[in-house]
Amino acid sequence: MSGRARVMIWHREPSDEPGAIEQAYRQISASLSGTPGLLSNELLRATDDTSRVLVMSEWENLVAFKEWEEGMSHRSTTSPLRRFQDRGRERFYEIYEVAVSYREEGGDRS
Repeated sequence: MSGRARVMIWHREPSDEPGAIEQAYRQISASLSGTPGLLSNELLRATDDTSRVLVMSEWENLVAFKEWEEGMSHRSTTSPLRRFQDRGRERFYEIYEVAVSYREEGGDRS
């Protein structure tokens, strides 16, 4: 497969540090601007527990993500969020490759 890839990383925000994850996310996003293959990223909060936070990034393909992940800047760029990763989950991150998609606004199908 050579479709787009989505990377999801779950985090937990400590009650004594409100806004800390959003601040770290903004810092990292600014650093990632212009990264080859990165299409977008989002910070999502659970509606039933606002301390649960998901960062989702979308990449042109799995190869682009792997090249960035294995590069020299990956760990230092993403380090501000690392301490918030929800390691209590069975898997605190997952990588998916888009198999099929549909976008209502343009009717695109891939």
